[in-house]
Amino acid sequence: MTVEIGYALFSAAFAAAVVFGAVTGPVLVFGLSRPISTVLIYTGVALALVVFAVRVASVLLRFSAAGQPSQPGRTNPDS
Repeated sequence: MTVEIGYALFSAAFAAAVVFGAVTGPVLVFGLSRPISTVLIYTGVALALVVFAVRVASVLLRFSAAGQPSQPGRTNPDS
């Protein structure tokens, strides 16, 4: 379970960073005016948070839905 949590957090952070960079990138590239850059930065933060939460939830829910894999060949310790 620890590996899945780490994967969920890492992939969600990466996806959120990509979304934030895509939305706020024009502020750095084009040097937009103060009101427009403020709106883009707040929009980028909001979208990044949503992407992060959705990605973590989807990875962890997919993992819990898969269930525990069977382990053929294992015997009962009392046998």
